[in-house]
Amino acid sequence: MMVDCIHRVVASVLVIAVLALGAGCSDNNTNVINPAFQPEVTNNIDNFQFQATGVTNVSQVLTYSWRNTGTQANVDQSCSITSGTAMLTMSDSTGTQVCSRNMADGGSVASAAGLPGTWTIRVMLNHVSGTLNFRAQKKT
Repeated sequence: MMVDCIHRVVASVLVIAVLALGAGCSDNNTNVINPAFQPEVTNNIDNFQFQATGVTNVSQVLTYSWRNTGTQANVDQSCSITSGTAMLTMSDSTGTQVCSRNMADGGSVASAAGLPGTWTIRVMLNHVSGTLNFRAQKKT
């Protein structure tokens, strides 16, 4: 009888561990891209940088929280997309969208004015292949 009790406890602990791991690996973890694409993400106050190299047929939405102490951001893009579509959007601390760009378009733009605080950066990839590279910095 003691052995049955121990087996039930062990089984319960395993079920809880599997559920916890499953929660950590759910679709809510949307800021991870396959390590095979050599992702480099720098997420500092007033400076966000993202790069992924050799991306092959990826469909994923990556979401990052970024602290911007300013009311605008300068966005610099230098991507080489060979297929698929990639969009970059930024929303200010109230959720108001202040920037929306096709990542295939290179160059620099300033976001619209927003409120300082924690901004949301979304990278939406649809069957994308190529190299992704952009930077967002507080506009001074």
